[in-house]
Amino acid sequence: GEEHYNCISALHKSMRGSDANASLYWLARMLEGGEDPLYVARRLVRFASEDIGLADPLALTQAVAAYQGCHFIGMPECEVILAQCVVYFARAPKSIEVYRAYGNVKECLRMHTGPLPPVPLHLRNAPTRLMKNLGYGKGYKYNPMYKGPVEQDYLPEELKGTDFFKEQKT
Repeated sequence: GEEHYNCISALHKSMRGSDANASLYWLARMLEGGEDPLYVARRLVRFASEDIGLADPLALTQAVAAYQGCHFIGMPECEVILAQCVVYFARAPKSIEVYRAYGNVKECLRMHTGPLPPVPLHLRNAPTRLMKNLGYGKGYKYNPMYKGPVEQDYLPEELKGTDFFKEQKT
């Protein structure tokens, strides 16, 4: 019932708040109460990207490994796998940079009126002669061929100067 959602919320917020002690408590409360360990593991996968993100890119690997471990061995043996993951997450640095930026992109798409801007010609693949003749791929700079990043636009002209990480036009 409702307690299922209350406990997962408490676990999530305890990890977000970097409280490993409380995180373990809520995890144990769920598992000892009969919660499906794969449900908890799926929530940890989401947490890894939503709350830890780029502050510790290995968090997602930890979460997926925990999910796979739980899937392979089940309860009660997988409880320690989930406990390790929960403590790792509670102690990990947190960043919502990617979560916010992706939300900003979705908002941009929702607010757009009319047809979406076309993919710039230089970013399009040109698998046929006709496409090459139409200018597909023309002027594209293949970054690995250069010593450093190249000056090149990757967004449609209508979005030039948009920085989804800063939530504003530059």
